[in-house]
Amino acid sequence: MNFLRSMLHALWMLVTVIPWAIIMLVASIWRRGIPMYWMAVTWLSWAVRGLRTLCGVQWRVTGMENLPTGATSPAILLVKHQSTLETFLMPVLMPHPLAYVFKRELLYVPFFGWAMARLDMIHIDRSQRTQAFNKVVEQGKRLLAQGIWIIMFPEGTRIPRGQAGNYKTGGARLAIATGAPVIPVAVSSAKVWPRKAFLKRPGVVDVVIGPPIPSQGREPEELMREVQAWIEAEMRRIDPDAYR
Repeated sequence: MNFLRSMLHALWMLVTVIPWAIIMLVASIWRRGIPMYWMAVTWLSWAVRGLRTLCGVQWRVTGMENLPTGATSPAILLVKHQSTLETFLMPVLMPHPLAYVFKRELLYVPFFGWAMARLDMIHIDRSQRTQAFNKVVEQGKRLLAQGIWIIMFPEGTRIPRGQAGNYKTGGARLAIATGAPVIPVAVSSAKVWPRKAFLKRPGVVDVVIGPPIPSQGREPEELMREVQAWIEAEMRRIDPDAYR
């Protein structure tokens, strides 16, 4: 049954992403910026709601009150990364537009990547480390000034359930360079959609948004240790079975 449900969800994403990506590509001829972002979120909402309807995946969000208020209040979201689910779900949940920091190779994925290329995101060439980070800071300052929040996965890749990856300091360095607070986010997505898995299982995903962590006057390593400690402690609270 889970295989059938997962297959139906994959087909749902496929048959919706192609026409919607074409619509976005055409619309981008005269539309730019935030309106294009919300067009992309429309498809993401279809994807996650299809996951709920077809695969029985639910989500429970706590800590929304920890998000900054104000049209241009800055924030850098540092999110636990276990699954594709959080990459789709976070823009649907957040009240501000988000800009992902991601490797530029994703832009070449047919339809999905082509549509992403029309959005105001931060795509980097990882072979040029120093120049890549300078670009992240430059674009990050511009986007934050517009009220667009930056979202990053500090572990860099999807991590198996019950494990912690190597938390890299890029997000902390960006926060310090821009003066924006860090918002840590714990997500138990691997309970229903494990890393690199096709099968999805029914269940409830917890998304926990932590209190803002000030970045001004901090050292990147020390700031990231605080972020990691909060996220990993929260993961053990919301998914205790994975850490026995």
